[in-house]
Amino acid sequence: MCCCSDDCECRPLGFLLGLPFAFLSLLISLVGVVVWIVGLVLSCICPCCFCVTVLVEFALGLIKAPILIMKWFTSKIPC
Repeated sequence: MCCCSDDCECRPLGFLLGLPFAFLSLLISLVGVVVWIVGLVLSCICPCCFCVTVLVEFALGLIKAPILIMKWFTSKIPC
């Protein structure tokens, strides 16, 4: 169970260094949840409005941000 092979997925240093960025992206994802809920309600009221659909897609991107940032950051740190 050594973490020194070429295909290692265990990068504890990268994980620890990425935690502050993950926390910031978690806050951004909470904003994304609020925008997603408002956009979803607006798209139910007026489904013909295209900008609301774009807003909901943007909010979903914000919600997925913490996971994507942690994966990106840990992939940049060598084992």
